[in-house]
Amino acid sequence: MKFKPTLKRIKFGGLAAVELQTAKLRLVVVTAQGPRIAFFGRPGGENLLLWGPGKYKRKSWELMGGHRLWITRPGADEAEETYSPDKAASEVSLDTRSFTVTAPMDPVHFTRRGFTITALAPDRLQLDHFLVNDGNMLWSGGLWSITSTVPVGGAQYIIPLGDGSRWDYATVVAVRTWGDDQGAKTFLDPRFAFTPDTFRLDPVSGLENKRMVKADAGVIGMHSPGLGLLFAKHTAYDPADNYPLGTNTALYVGPKSFMVEMEMMGPMVTVKPRQTLRHAETWVLNAAKAAPTAKSLRGLF
Repeated sequence: MKFKPTLKRIKFGGLAAVELQTAKLRLVVVTAQGPRIAFFGRPGGENLLLWGPGKYKRKSWELMGGHRLWITRPGADEAEETYSPDKAASEVSLDTRSFTVTAPMDPVHFTRRGFTITALAPDRLQLDHFLVNDGNMLWSGGLWSITSTVPVGGAQYIIPLGDGSRWDYATVVAVRTWGDDQGAKTFLDPRFAFTPDTFRLDPVSGLENKRMVKADAGVIGMHSPGLGLLFAKHTAYDPADNYPLGTNTALYVGPKSFMVEMEMMGPMVTVKPRQTLRHAETWVLNAAKAAPTAKSLRGLF
């Protein structure tokens, strides 16, 4: 099907940005600070992403919200250096169906990061995240694509489990504490639950918490019955790679459920000088009255 998306430079919340729009979706990337995807939803509709510059900070690092590329460290994805400020103005290159946003070089690690966003269809986008090692030393770590969403319209989050084989299994990592000391309450969080072939989150107000999941399909879906929408994202999973704690997806719930992060985790690797590490993700936004099944989520990709 032939279609022509609209790409243009705009201001979003007073910040320089790029907007991509089709008949079925609208996406805005803030380029003055980040880069960050600040808006994702229907044209003229509600923003599915959390966006709140100046509201959520940790020392010199600011959440801002939206979608970002998170740089992790082997065995310590919450190391202090992962929270280094990433709000500098970015370079932008526009094409007919895609655009690339690249942040300046990190002054400590001599790496550059960014992403290229391409419209594949009116309801579908591809995000090609990258990190370039511009230094003369080795760099090691991983790339996570983190999407901060607002659980609007009674949203539920669904991760399909397994590869369909008889001797199938799922790995789920639960943390005893996250942020403030909450003791073992986080192990007993009833908002996370299994069905025969999915892992689900019903983010009613509650504790700050997180679950990391090995999901062979590499899919996370956010279904909002109130809006009648399904937002799903996918990243290919290779069981031979070295993923954080053996998992490739995660759901993080902020305090009092003010946001839910849909996280796609890449493997830990060593990047030589002048090499580029890549992490591809596909987004789909569809109308959906009923919650998706594991089969229908897999079928989207």
